[in-house]
Amino acid sequence: MDKKNVLRAGALAAGTTLMMLLMSSPALALTRDDGDDPGSGLSAGETVGLYVGIPLVAFAIIVGLVMVLDKSEKRV
Repeated sequence: MDKKNVLRAGALAAGTTLMMLLMSSPALALTRDDGDDPGSGLSAGETVGLYVGIPLVAFAIIVGLVMVLDKSEKRV
């Protein structure tokens, strides 16, 4: 590709990104809505248990069930 096409593609990508950023509205996550009642935050141990421990245990249970209920012949 020649230099002109590269510059054109870069300008188009930069312009598109800039327009998307300018047209998007902020999330307003700091503004409280009526009816919001957030609970207390999770501790580090609770977070690890919830997002790492429970999925690992669920995976182990599924793998165990598949191995126990496998009806195929044993290969040696």
